[in-house]
This record gives sequence, structure tokens and C-alpha cells, in this order.
Amino acid sequence: MGNVQISQELFMQLLRFHLVEDGSCEKEIKQGLEKKLDRMVMRDLYGKFKTAPTEEERERARKEYLDRRGVPESFRW
Repeated sequence: MGNVQISQELFMQLLRFHLVEDGSCEKEIKQGLEKKLDRMVMRDLYGKFKTAPTEEERERARKEYLDRRGVPESFRW
């Protein structure tokens, strides 16, 4: 397991939600965590695309990465 960095704003919202039990920021917390998770998945796919041991795995990761990025098939190499 590694460490994950989040913005100070998201951290403060999490503190408010858990320590003060202020539910007013629940939607923002959910959106912030989903955005962070998406970035983590994209980074993982990019890493696999660059370092996978086999050509098949690299190509699979490349396609999934480009699909998630929204790059059209006609624009790909």
C-alpha cells in the first residue's frame, strides 16, 4: 500500500464530516473522492501501458487508457 495525497480542501471537508458530524459537505466529499479515484485509475493504466511485461498487456492498457480519456478511435495510432 502506498500513500495518497488529497487537496487540503477535501481533507478539511472530511474532518468536518467525521469529527463535527456536519453532513452538509457530503456531496462535495463524494465528488472529490470519485475524482481522486479516477485519477488514480488513469495513472495506474498509464503505468501499465508503459511498463507491462508483454506487448498484449501494454496494448490492452493503452486501449483502456485511451477509452477512458475519450480519445476517438480515428485519432489513435
